[in-house]
Amino acid sequence: MAAELKILLGNTIKSRRSALGISQEELAARAGLHRTYVSDVERGARNPSLESVQKLASALELSLPTLFQKASDRESRLVEILLVEDNLHDIKLTTRAFEKARVMNPIHVVRDGVEALEFLFATGRHANRKDAALPEVILLDLNLPEKNGIEVLREIKADERTRRIPVVILTISSRERDITECRRLGADTYIVKPVRFESFGEVASNLNLAWTLVRPLSDATIESDLPGGARLAVTGRS
Repeated sequence: MAAELKILLGNTIKSRRSALGISQEELAARAGLHRTYVSDVERGARNPSLESVQKLASALELSLPTLFQKASDRESRLVEILLVEDNLHDIKLTTRAFEKARVMNPIHVVRDGVEALEFLFATGRHANRKDAALPEVILLDLNLPEKNGIEVLREIKADERTRRIPVVILTISSRERDITECRRLGADTYIVKPVRFESFGEVASNLNLAWTLVRPLSDATIESDLPGGARLAVTGRS
């Protein structure tokens, strides 16, 4: 099984398991497989046999063709990330971290709190997004111009359209007061800047965000100072 398909299949299994509200242990028990085996399959780290995939599909209440179709569908739909950050240096560090990790998800960047809400609710400068899909994770800096991160978070979690989007707070320190307030308002977790892909990967795993597509290394990897792999759409102030 190709590396890309293993990743897509693993993400699909994890996403379906989360939707059913069952643990890896329960899925393994249903499928008659070892939990470590299921964990490896979900991470795309194991080449599963067709028999094992059939068992997993049945345990997930899907037919084998449906499971493969769902995995195939994920390839054509990479979920989007919204990065709300005003500091250009931090934007470059974050997107470069994703590029080095070969993450291909589209990343949209807005640079103040007002524009973040315009982007999410398709108003103002982003009125043309009325038919666009919402991002499925938001990386939100606290220290923003126009409207600060806590105010933005409050509006995100107060609106039915956006309250279920996981929000990861970006902060320069783990000050208990700020973190407590963000958690009270509904933030899922936080990352201390600068953002490293390892820290974001751990957060994504904890939130069951089975959506990243990692590009496999080619025989000759070309290093670049610019984040060329992630599709970056920077809007707002220059």
